[in-house]
Amino acid sequence: MKVSAKLLMGKVLNSAIFKGALGFLLVFMLLSCSTVTNQQIITRIEQADKIAQAANWQYKVWQGADLSIASYVPETQPEGSLLRVYIEGDGRSWASKSIPSSNPTPTNAVALKLAVLDKSTAVYLARPCQFVLAFDLRGCKMSLWTSHRFSEQVVDASNQVISQMKAAYLANEVELIGYSGGGAVAAIIAARRTDVVRLVTIAGNLDPVLWAQHHHITPLFGSLSPMDSWRKLLAIQQVHYVGAEDKVVPELVARSYQSAFPKSAQPEVIVLPDTLHTCCWQNLNLSE
Repeated sequence: MKVSAKLLMGKVLNSAIFKGALGFLLVFMLLSCSTVTNQQIITRIEQADKIAQAANWQYKVWQGADLSIASYVPETQPEGSLLRVYIEGDGRSWASKSIPSSNPTPTNAVALKLAVLDKSTAVYLARPCQFVLAFDLRGCKMSLWTSHRFSEQVVDASNQVISQMKAAYLANEVELIGYSGGGAVAAIIAARRTDVVRLVTIAGNLDPVLWAQHHHITPLFGSLSPMDSWRKLLAIQQVHYVGAEDKVVPELVARSYQSAFPKSAQPEVIVLPDTLHTCCWQNLNLSE
């Protein structure tokens, strides 16, 4: 018996797998009559879907300026006055020290793992071009996850989506929680908004210039820096978690950011022993 692409697509649409990002990928494959050759990307999406679905969260794509940005949100979420937004790290920006990755979707979605543990009104926001599929990749280019990862375009698109999320959940205030490079994005966005009551970073790259110098790599010439926004962050409660064993974003990066503030108003930096860049942040109870 022959099965049409339309019928098969209907089966996918009505199946449980369509609840996740992978379902969107399968639909695209059916419509385009093409095959996905990059099994690694499929695996990353499957892993994120499993994490989200185990917590009864679902995949959703938002439109921010000229970029589509993926998220995972609870299937049923109570409305609250405070919305907590977890922002993902840089993901797989580079395939090697000299070759950019063709897709920045993370192999280990640390911010997602933290978000699903949060019992308050919380959502997860990926970075542009992460976890989005072919028809949502328009506007994506390698510079957005390499030299321009903290660019005006990236920050503006993410900020627009946060406003949409806030409106969708009828929240009055926002708390931004950024992991790794997501910490830089969170800080820059916090400085632009008037509704952010708390900024939390986890292994956050809060001084991209110093970070690049430390690793002897090319500076992120197309990116903004939280270091330039400290004055607008003075009134916002902040806490910045650092892993004592983190070799990717070491403590000196957070200390440099901290030193940009007057001594009487320096944000709190907490160094956690025996903690690496990717492990084991789930021990933090960020929902309190």
